Amino acid sequence: MPYLYETHLHTCLASKCGRSTGKEHARFYKEAGYTGIIMTDHFFGGNTAVDRTLPWEERIDLFWRGYEDAKEEGDRIGLDVFFGLEQNFAGDEYLVYGLTKEYMKAHPEMEHWTRRQQLEEVHRAGGCVIQAHPFRIRGYMNCIRVGTLYCDGIEAANRGNEPIDDARAYRMGLAKGLVMTAGSDNHLSPVEDPYGVILEKRLTSITDYVRMIREKECIGLHVPEGRFSVSWEGEPDERHLAFFLDKYEHDVVMPEQYLSDG
Repeated sequence: MPYLYETHLHTCLASKCGRSTGKEHARFYKEAGYTGIIMTDHFFGGNTAVDRTLPWEERIDLFWRGYEDAKEEGDRIGLDVFFGLEQNFAGDEYLVYGLTKEYMKAHPEMEHWTRRQQLEEVHRAGGCVIQAHPFRIRGYMNCIRVGTLYCDGIEAANRGNEPIDDARAYRMGLAKGLVMTAGSDNHLSPVEDPYGVILEKRLTSITDYVRMIREKECIGLHVPEGRFSVSWEGEPDERHLAFFLDKYEHDVVMPEQYLSDG
């Protein structure tokens, strides 16, 4: 029996761009037939709803409200609810799974981690890192940065992306043998045709999902048929050029094979 999970989700309680509460999301996903959801509100490097001038532990308590709101409702209606977060660097964003509230309260330095530090410290804490929507370009970004050195896998499909963004990510994932996931990046429930991952076993904790990613177990992608088959001609325009981040977190031009169709 397959189990369906949403992996990328924002609430109005902790993400400034969120529009639904945790409870509203939980009820929608339960009705949509999902086994569970992972709440990934924007952390303090991104579009957080938490006042950055507050004391650290108070900020963490406030940040966890979106997840806790969803968890309360999930426990009531029979939906698995797990915690994660989304951290932003220079427009490249990463989904972090496996941290606890106690860990976060004890590590205020995490707000200022580099990409490399984030991966290393999250691993030490028993978690994992997935680059969210790696080929997405937005007005607040000056270019696409792909941080394959700083994550355990990539989000190959994101409902908020253009199909070409996902096609490029999926092609890169196949070529480099990366773990690939999918998520809706949902800010407002209900949403039409949400994305997610399909697992062969039900998760008992976020640790189960972390283990699957770090051990590169089979993860099915719940996305519309043909999502990765879009093609394009010629070179991307200048803003859509993609760059790998090297070991010093500097931009390096991406190889031609990932830039154009073919």
